Amino acid sequence: MRKSFIYITIFLSFSILTYIVISKENAPEFKLKTYYLVFLKSGPKRDQTKDVAMEIQKGHLANIKRLANQGKIVIAGPLLDDSEVRGIFIFNAESKEEVEELCATDPAIKAGRLIAEVHPWMSEPGNCLPE
Repeated sequence: MRKSFIYITIFLSFSILTYIVISKENAPEFKLKTYYLVFLKSGPKRDQTKDVAMEIQKGHLANIKRLANQGKIVIAGPLLDDSEVRGIFIFNAESKEEVEELCATDPAIKAGRLIAEVHPWMSEPGNCLPE
């Protein structure tokens, strides 16, 4: 009886080790990359006239398009819950300092309507949003 228990224990141990080795060999490889997530928050100067605010918004959208065409902004969009956080950017950039410099080119940030809060963020390159 004791011998059978030892053989079963050895067999199960070998089976588990084999499974672990095979699982690791077939496991997908994840390579994470640092991106930069920017929370666009309400700025201190939101008292512009409607016409001025519209012009600032046009410049804001044009700047997003420019940075997207350069491959710097990979995702951008507003949040819809009317909170202090007005929108997000995800940047593909080399450093937080580069992202801060790129954000400083935004007319809404220059005008004080928005402020940018930059955070390093990791994801696997090539992921995309579902349709």
